[in-house]
Amino acid sequence: MATSMERFIHTFKHKSAAVIGMIHLKALPGTPLNNHGVKEIIDIACNEARIYKEAGVDGVMVENMHDLPYLHTQVGPEITATMAIICSEVKRVFQPGPVGVQVLAGANKHAMAIANAANLQFIRAEGFVFSHVADEGLMNACAGELLRYRKQIGAENVMVFTDIKKKHSAHAITEDVNIIETAKAAELFLSNGVIITGTSTGQPASVKQVKSVLDSVHVPVLIGSGVTMENLDSFKAAQGLIIGSYFKRDGKWTNDIDADKLKRFMEKVTAIRTNPIKATYIM
Repeated sequence: MATSMERFIHTFKHKSAAVIGMIHLKALPGTPLNNHGVKEIIDIACNEARIYKEAGVDGVMVENMHDLPYLHTQVGPEITATMAIICSEVKRVFQPGPVGVQVLAGANKHAMAIANAANLQFIRAEGFVFSHVADEGLMNACAGELLRYRKQIGAENVMVFTDIKKKHSAHAITEDVNIIETAKAAELFLSNGVIITGTSTGQPASVKQVKSVLDSVHVPVLIGSGVTMENLDSFKAAQGLIIGSYFKRDGKWTNDIDADKLKRFMEKVTAIRTNPIKATYIM
């Protein structure tokens, strides 16, 4: 059986700095900010997938980011059904590249069902190990339930990338458990990759923490927020870079993709891959 690291490299075709572009779906049916029909939401998402593909991004992830305020771990069947259709269409446009999904907030089993139905390669899961207090309330560990569900529906091909010490959350209840211990616990509980973030959307992760986790686990380490052209050298040793806000106009996640900024970023990534040097860590 292939290791999580081997699966990651096989899927994303790179050992480090694989770029995953975010597709932030317009507000879905039934949510407070919804003002687009399903077909229009699909068209917008597919157009973003085309932009990412043309720029040479290594993968994309679909997320219901505009569904504010988020429900806590449960979403309605209309969300799951709509996202499954959207993800299938995005997959068709972005193929043969990998596509993933996250369903906010903490609706990890829903994401797994969508990934299985749409033949996606990965999901992003919140609250995999330990508990934390998120905007939506208390998030408890879900690893045992989620991976059993993956087994039950025959979705073992779907990788689960898991947030640790997640952004937009308070971690006082696990203050005595540091990020290295949290990452090791996620690895023990069969995470296919751990995600490190800053304190909020668009805020960079701690470079010191990233280096510590990279040195401590044998699963892929992904950066989940705050990667920019300016700090790319500090994070390029990580296996994956999940980027949303920076690729948008003015660096705001609510805006459209800035294709020129995206192109320049990927040109720098390509240059790094062509002339690899050891990552520069700025403490």
